[in-house]
Amino acid sequence: MTSVQQISGASAAVNSLLDEAVAQSAVPTLKVMRLQAGILGTPAAGALFSSSQLLSSNLLLPDSFGVIHVGETFSAYLGVLNSSSELPVRGLSMVAQLQTPSRRILLPTALDARNNNNSSLREVAPGEGVDALISRRLEEVGQHILRVEVSYDSGGAKTLRKFYRFNVTNPLQITAQSVTRSGDATCLVSINVENIMDKQGVTGGAVAISSIGFDAADGLSAMEINVEDESDESNDPGQNIKQRQSAVDLYDSTVILHPGDSYQYLFSVSAESEAAALRGIACGDELGKAVVVFQKTMGELGKIYSSPVMCPPTSFLKEDGTQNSKFVINASGLSVDVAAASAQRSSSSGRGNGSLDEVLPVTVEPIDPPSTMRLSVPEKISLLVVNHSSETMNLQIQLRLSRMSGVVVCGPSFVTLGSVPPSGGSCTIDFRLVALVAGLFSVTGCFIVDLTTGMEVEQPKLCFIMLVTRTNND
Repeated sequence: MTSVQQISGASAAVNSLLDEAVAQSAVPTLKVMRLQAGILGTPAAGALFSSSQLLSSNLLLPDSFGVIHVGETFSAYLGVLNSSSELPVRGLSMVAQLQTPSRRILLPTALDARNNNNSSLREVAPGEGVDALISRRLEEVGQHILRVEVSYDSGGAKTLRKFYRFNVTNPLQITAQSVTRSGDATCLVSINVENIMDKQGVTGGAVAISSIGFDAADGLSAMEINVEDESDESNDPGQNIKQRQSAVDLYDSTVILHPGDSYQYLFSVSAESEAAALRGIACGDELGKAVVVFQKTMGELGKIYSSPVMCPPTSFLKEDGTQNSKFVINASGLSVDVAAASAQRSSSSGRGNGSLDEVLPVTVEPIDPPSTMRLSVPEKISLLVVNHSSETMNLQIQLRLSRMSGVVVCGPSFVTLGSVPPSGGSCTIDFRLVALVAGLFSVTGCFIVDLTTGMEVEQPKLCFIMLVTRTNND
């Protein structure tokens, strides 16, 4: 019995060794390389080259992750090698994640068992290897970490983890330099694009602006205002087509920003949908974002967005100068801001906090006023009166001569409007103005009087008019 037991035990030991040999796996080797364009070779320090030989015709492969900018697409090659000459790598699976300053993103790969259609783990033969490609457009500035985890089976589940840190910088600074109200439902947005690579202490060359646009918010549309395109349309169309086919003309029309250079663009953002046009664009409404597509020295393509552009408030100067130093221009959207403030106060049931609709319960705005006037020639101007309060008001509009300068009212200086309904009730009234002296003057001195309570509401400047002695048609 003893010999039989010994033989049985030896057989079990041999089977166990055979199972362990079968289950053994080689340790894989992980290689990661970022896929990016090469760079032109430069002569070494102290080399004798002429000024025409500062760049060679040779392309150099990058020795690191290099300079990475937000808006670019980060692409990397992931390779798993089996350097063993005897054992295979069993049960191979790989997971890649990109950790940004705010979140962690899973990057799908063909080596991820969770994304494999047959849900089976790979086996890599001795001396062989498998690879995969990953890509992701970078949307944040700051420290990023590429986390790669390789799993394999060698008598049990084992893992191999590697981390690759790299910094993402901003190549361009996109700012809304100014936002000007141009009517109740239109804003003019000036976008400034600057190459700021030198300010961040990173090496970088010129950037070519491939295209720029404005991604308007829902209900709005944007259009770029380009004076050069308008002037080109006045020339011979056939000649323009011939010029645009020229490589020199194409190069000249491309905006190239060297480090420290900037370029400005102008967009008109208007209400497109019927609901947006009826409501108008009020203070605090989001207009949209500017989007810039750029190319770097070796043609690397990137796309970058600006921060949201907001509609600015309307400000005006009171008699004592305590309100604001800014002035209201024609069609500045004042009535839209007052209506929005009234609706917001009504929904929050707030009162007495000096909101805009309490300062101006009634607004007066000109309807298509003239931009120029000739001396001593009366012209008609139409005014829109809107009641933003919650009560019907018995109103009278007055143009007081003592508060007017340069351009004054001609004829009756006050008109009784009667009862004006609340919550946006309106009416229009016509006045005649006459220019007394030449120059740029504002139409002031407009008052709204509530005949029931005696309350007076002084209006800000209605518009600016250039008063001239003669016109081109004279």
